Amino acid sequence: MPNDQLCVEALSALSGCKVELTTGPSQLTPQDFVNIVALKEFLKQEGFKELEYPSLGTLSVQDYDEQDMYSSPPALTEAPTELRTTVKINPQDFFHPQYNYDFTNIKDGNTTFLRGNEQYVRPCGWSRVALRVQQKYDGGDGWLGTGKDAWPVSYHGHNMDGSLILTRGADPKDDEPTFLDAAAASIVTGETRGRGVYSTPDVKMAQMYCKKFKSKVDEKTYEVVLQNRINPEKRTKCQREDVWLVYVPQGCNDVQTRAIVQESIRPYGLLLKQV
Repeated sequence: MPNDQLCVEALSALSGCKVELTTGPSQLTPQDFVNIVALKEFLKQEGFKELEYPSLGTLSVQDYDEQDMYSSPPALTEAPTELRTTVKINPQDFFHPQYNYDFTNIKDGNTTFLRGNEQYVRPCGWSRVALRVQQKYDGGDGWLGTGKDAWPVSYHGHNMDGSLILTRGADPKDDEPTFLDAAAASIVTGETRGRGVYSTPDVKMAQMYCKKFKSKVDEKTYEVVLQNRINPEKRTKCQREDVWLVYVPQGCNDVQTRAIVQESIRPYGLLLKQV
């Protein structure tokens, strides 16, 4: 399993911050990290350049490798250290090793798993570092379980811009002429209108938009994705079944938008895959 130093490198790649280990209390929680990743992408879609985040101040929503964001594979460069906000985390109160799981060599085949009475596509091929999120939310831990109160699993890649997903996400071999029409319709009709935070129940979809970084620990290259649970009452399914949206209404201020994300998406795993 990835060690703590590799994990902070992954968190740095996801958030755009310089994440460091400390023996003191963590400066941010796992929920803060999913907030930052989701809000930066949302604000970028809305045309903003900065995110104001409590305890951190002003964060740029642009990647320093932005010119390569749409290329494949993603760029491996990172922001100069002096330009990034430093965040300190204590692995003792941030990670939960008891629930780590190595899916690297697992193949589920036709086996079906459920979470929240919906199909759970396990992240086969990835290593999951568990985040310490038990007893951190009002209402207990039912959202994290397998019972009737459990929330479905979703995955979030670093660059999950809805317009990119809906136009790039199709199978290149699929010549269905209605796909782009359906994608466009999902942006402008109903309650979605494309405005909000995107995630997916399919880890392969998230991988298409994930962050890639070269580790200073072992000089190897990794991909990183967040594994979350999503509130089914706050989620809207787009016309593509593998794209989910948490809708953010027009007129919401920063505090309201952050509250919507916190009520809708809760992280519980940091996924890493060597490439």
